[in-house]
Amino acid sequence: MIRSVPTRLALVCALLLSQACAHVDHARDEQDIRQLVDVQTQAWNRQDAVVWSQDFAPDADFINIVGTVFEGQPQIQERHAAIFQTIFKGSQDKVTIRRVSFPVRDVAVVDTTHEVTGHSGLPPGVQNTEPGLLRTQMRYVMNRVNGTWRIVAGQNTDVKPRP
Repeated sequence: MIRSVPTRLALVCALLLSQACAHVDHARDEQDIRQLVDVQTQAWNRQDAVVWSQDFAPDADFINIVGTVFEGQPQIQERHAAIFQTIFKGSQDKVTIRRVSFPVRDVAVVDTTHEVTGHSGLPPGVQNTEPGLLRTQMRYVMNRVNGTWRIVAGQNTDVKPRP
């Protein structure tokens, strides 16, 4: 049993120091993630599939609003290039970040609401949430690797119109 005050004090200091070092201030992480989402939004509004998909991990999965799974960053980029040349050509996206959470140190879950206007059509089974407006809920799971946030998984779900 440890009875000396200096020894107890040293143990308490070591414990507090280890906890302080383990604490992560996610304010900078959230700022970086918000910047990533902003760059992606600007890329959508220019219909730039290369920049829109640049922050996906090479092996990322993305589930679109009709449930199709795109596997890997190259396929995500290719499919977005196709929609930017067809039904979403000229469209504009307004993105609102609803929540950023950090379940563990280098993982973030990002929930956003998208409001897309100016589109010429929609995929089969999808309809505007309101006249001229497609609203979707997007969830990204991100992982920080070598100091850079990468999207490892994404799912986009359309918000159905009210009856």
